[in-house]
This record gives sequence, structure tokens and C-alpha cells, in this order.
Amino acid sequence: MIAARVRARLDDASVLWRRSLQLRVVVSTFALSAVVLLVLGLVLQAQITNGLLEAQTDAALQQTRNSQRIVESELAGVDPATDELGVRLKSALNRLASSQPDNDSGDSAAAEAGLFRSVLIDGGATRNGDFADPPYSGPINEVPVELRVPVQQGKFAHKIATLHRKDGPETVIAVGVPVASAGRPLQLYLLFPLSAHQQTLALVQSTLLAGGALLTLLLAGIAGLVTRQVVQPVRRAAEVAERFASGHLDERMPVTGEDDMARLAVSFNEMATSIQHQIHKLEEFGALQRRFTSDVSHELRTPLTTVRMAADVLHGARHEFPPGLRRSTELMVDELDRFEVLLVDLLEISRLDAGVAELALERVDARSVVRNAVESIHGLAASSGTSIELVVPDEEFCAEVDPRRIGRILRNLLVNALDYGEGRPVHVQLAGSDDAIAIVVRDHGVGLAAGEDELVFNRFWRADPSRNRRTGGTGLGLAISLEDARLHGGWLQAWGRIGAGAVFRLTLPRRQGIRLDRSPLPLAPDGISEPGESPARGVGRPAPQPAEPSTQRPPMAGVSGEAE
Repeated sequence: MIAARVRARLDDASVLWRRSLQLRVVVSTFALSAVVLLVLGLVLQAQITNGLLEAQTDAALQQTRNSQRIVESELAGVDPATDELGVRLKSALNRLASSQPDNDSGDSAAAEAGLFRSVLIDGGATRNGDFADPPYSGPINEVPVELRVPVQQGKFAHKIATLHRKDGPETVIAVGVPVASAGRPLQLYLLFPLSAHQQTLALVQSTLLAGGALLTLLLAGIAGLVTRQVVQPVRRAAEVAERFASGHLDERMPVTGEDDMARLAVSFNEMATSIQHQIHKLEEFGALQRRFTSDVSHELRTPLTTVRMAADVLHGARHEFPPGLRRSTELMVDELDRFEVLLVDLLEISRLDAGVAELALERVDARSVVRNAVESIHGLAASSGTSIELVVPDEEFCAEVDPRRIGRILRNLLVNALDYGEGRPVHVQLAGSDDAIAIVVRDHGVGLAAGEDELVFNRFWRADPSRNRRTGGTGLGLAISLEDARLHGGWLQAWGRIGAGAVFRLTLPRRQGIRLDRSPLPLAPDGISEPGESPARGVGRPAPQPAEPSTQRPPMAGVSGEAE
């Protein structure tokens, strides 16, 4: 449960990151500013630390030289063999302590060294690196052993060391220098605490950290404000464009100022005005065309009825006519039948184009709709010598459809299969799922050539105009069938190959309002792999399909060209 919530949060954050330009700019500015300020802070801290240590070391060395002269003058006349050496060492250190900081020398560097602790050791009592219990004065245990070795050898040495005191660790600069006396050499060590400098560095570090964090936040805020000035107009333009694309043709972008965004708004508004004008012209032209088709269809009914009555009279007396006139009478009646069907189809397509077609939904058994459609073309199938193989579920399978329109779709598909099936069996199958039903009509005829898949549902298009047809279709059957499928919120798709026949698949939602994302039946026949279809997929098994909008011709691998 927690993992699912975390994944959901991550998905939401990922979507927000991809969609928000302002968020990406602000986060990138914040991250880059933090990195730059971190590097700059480290460099500044290192420079300040080195500068303080160098200044303190120079001051400590200068103070040590001054202290060396003071101690040498104090012990100039001391004879270690006769005098009490320890007393004179303590006296020298007292003199040294009373002189710190030494402002009398006029050396400001020595004065900057600050307070120190001093240690004076009898160098003659330490031989071969043995520092055990020599005469000394001061905290000898605080003097680093590694510093006493070079000083015993007569060298001027210094070292930064950390002392472990009772009140905690302490960092000092320890400086050692040999001191000349009357009898033997002595060693002077000065310990300069760095506590004040450490406090200064801590203050500098906290200041850099706080200032860097504040500066990073300010830079991120500035980036957000600047980006908002650019992104906000773009977002408004995107909203206006989305509303315009959804059909609100009066939407326009507000024009403010004379900058680049204002020029973009002006250009967009001019483009929108031009598109709106063109759309209005197309709508007017389409309305005139639909009105013309409807009016012509209605006006032709009266003369057609008169011609039909005259033709029926002639057709009834055809046996009294000579053979040539008798054949002409039969051809006239056949063409009048086709003309009447064409008028009906034109009226139907004009209603579909005008958007006034309505569904008469009923909850019916889909098996009965399929059986009725097959039964309606039984005579035509018998005359062509074509058998129809019907596969339907054993149990009742109900769906909310318009039986008249679905029956018309199936009759068009079946007649199409009979015309181009070359007498081979036609296969019809019904299957369904919880949300959808699918009806597949397959023939084993000529199929389709490559490149004809986008034309099969076009009006008055035929795959092979030179072929003799049994039914003399109007060329509008598949176009009307496609619109009927769209009215139901479904798909009408086709597949075909030369020599492999054609497959038409009708997919419909079982209840209105369901959005289809797959079909219960595959489009390509068994053993044939097509894009979006698995090879050798068993008939009737649910086959995942990509979402296909019902308002456009659905994508398909191929199409049978038997359009009426």
C-alpha cells in the first residue's frame, strides 16, 4: 500500500516535471546556484583559513624572536653550574609573561600574535633525544615532542598541533627556538592558542552558509518570477489555442504591449481569424452541398415514381414485345431499382452529414441481429453458390444497439463479401467481452492491393471498377456503414491482401458511454501477423488493440477493396 502511494506520488511529480517549464527552470536554477555557491564558499573558506593561519604564524614567529631576545638578556649572566637554574628560568618566564603582547618593539606583527604560553627548558640536560625530566619552567607536557628534536639541534621550528586539555581539545601554533646562555644552550617554546581564529572561521563559515542559502533562494525566486513572465503568456496562448481547437472559433489572445509576446498574439489572432473565415466558408459550402443533395433526392422521388409506374406497365407486357425491346424493358427496370436504392442512400448520407441522424437504441440479443442479416441475403448467397459459415455464442448475448442500423451494416458487409468472394465460403463470427461486442465478416476472394487500405470507406470508390458485380451497389454502402458504427461509438475496420481475401470487423460497446480500447476479435486472420495483432492468434481470444478514435478512420494494416 505504501509502495503504491509512493509510486503514485512519483508519477505525479514526474508528470508535473515534464509539463511545467517554470518548475524545471526554478529547480535547475536552484540546483546550479547551490553548486556554484558551495564551490565558491569552499574556496573562500580555504582562502580565509590560509590567510588567517599565515598571518598568525608570521606574528607568532616575530613574537618568538622578540621573546628570544628578552630571555637571552635575562639569562645572559647566569652560570648553570653555580646558580639555581630553575629559579632563573621561572624569573625569565615571568619577565616574558609581563611583556606580552610586546608593543614596545614597535612591531605590529608581533603585537597581533596575541596571548601565548611559554616554556623554557635546559637544553643541556636533553641528550640524544632523551627528554626525561630536564630542568624546565612552564607547561612542558604541552610541547610537541616532534618540535623539540629540531630545536635541540639548534633550529628555529614551528608546528600547528592539537592539545588535549581538560576543558577539551585546543589547536595551537607551537614555536621553538634555541636560547643562548652563559653556560649551555636553552630551549624556548611559545604556544599561541588559535581559539579566537577558530571562532572567526566558524563565524565566517556560518555567514557563508546562511548567505549562500539565502542567495540561492533569492536566485530561485528571481528565476521563478522571470520565468513566470515568459511562461504565463505562453500558458494563456496554449489555453486559447486549445479552446479554439475545440470549436470556440471566437477565442483570441489578448495583445498587451509591443514585445515578442504581443507580436505572437497578433500573429495568432490573424491566423485564427483566417481559419475561422475559411471554416465558415467550408461550413456554408457543406451545408449547401447537403441541402442540394437532400433537395435533389426529394425532388427526384416524384418523377421516379411516375417512371417506375410506366416501367412496371412495360415490364408486365414485355412478353408481347420483340426480343430487343423486351431486353431493354428488363434493363430499364433493373436500373430503376438501383436508382431507387441510390436515392435512399443519398438521403441517408445527407442526414448523417447534417448530424441529424439518431439512434433508436434497444437492448437486443446480438445473435438475432446477426442471424437476421444472414437470412436476409440467403437468396443472393444461394444464387451465387456461396456458403455462409456462422459462428455465434451458445448463450444469449445482449447489447444496446440500433438493430436497424447494425443490420444494415452487416447486410452491406455480407453483400460485399458475396460480390468479391469468388464463390468461396464467407465466414461470420460473433464474440464479445464485458464491454464490447465484435462481428467479423471474412471472405476468401481477391483481397486488396497495397495502398488501397485508405480508400475502402470512401464514397463511390471501388477496388476494381472493371469487375462484374451481382448486386450493382451504389458505392455508398461502406461509407454509410462507417458512419453508423461511429454513431454507436464503435469502429468499423478492414484488412485485406491479394489472394488472401478480406476481413471486416465491427466493434461496438455493449452499453452506450463505454470507451473502447480493444476488440474481442483479432482483425487479421489466423497465422497472419499485422501491426497491432499477434501472429497465429486464436479466433475469439481477446486481442489487445490500441485506442482508436471513433471520429476518424481507424488505422489498419490493409483493407479489402470491395466497397460498394
